Amino acid sequence: MTGTPRPDAPAPVLVGCSHGTDSRAGRAAIASILVDVAHARPDLDVREAFVDVQQPEVGDVVTDALTAAPAVVVPLLLSVGFHTKVDVAAAVDRPGAAASGPLGPDPRLVEILADRLAAAGIAADDAVVLAAAGSSDPAAADAVRVVADGLAARLGRDVVVGFGAGAHPRVPAAVEQARAGVVPGGRVVVASYLLAPGFFLDRVLEAGADVVTDALAPDPRLAQIVLDRYDAHAARAAATWTRDEVAATT
Repeated sequence: MTGTPRPDAPAPVLVGCSHGTDSRAGRAAIASILVDVAHARPDLDVREAFVDVQQPEVGDVVTDALTAAPAVVVPLLLSVGFHTKVDVAAAVDRPGAAASGPLGPDPRLVEILADRLAAAGIAADDAVVLAAAGSSDPAAADAVRVVADGLAARLGRDVVVGFGAGAHPRVPAAVEQARAGVVPGGRVVVASYLLAPGFFLDRVLEAGADVVTDALAPDPRLAQIVLDRYDAHAARAAATWTRDEVAATT
């Protein structure tokens, strides 16, 4: 590294990085998170980035941000996986940049899920399935089960977990499992542990449940999670950012 870290370095740019989607509703839902972030912290430079499907790519956004300030990437994802460990990690593998963990697990996500279930009219005899996108990374499945346990405690009933891909049981199998234990008159209600509409929510809607809740976004609590992740890593990013380093690498 050239130069020395500046104690008066500007506040890091907050880069909200999502997967990307072809769904217009999904794009709007994800964008709402960063709109809420900007409203909550108008002092911050908030930028959007993606790891797939949409542009700009996260590495390009970080490179551009570093010309004027440090950068913290907050993955707008619910669990760890390939995109956090490879794409995001590569984007911040340079002085002045840092990345937080994903948004989940977090107790506020449990509260949002409980609110979505209440809005969907969950009843005492209904069985609940938590539907997540899924990942081949075992840590992602473990994190989903932490959220499921929190939701079960919040609701005072069992919660079956189902995954869209990468892990088992898949959502249709979880719905079938839940239905086998439903009392007469009860329904299977899926709590969508998905940030936004798109491919995975479409598959959940086809999985055979009686009721499927809306995705997590938009919800202002998501912005608070994002800001907490950012604040936890801002100092680390600023500590390694220098104008000399930027000049040497651009």
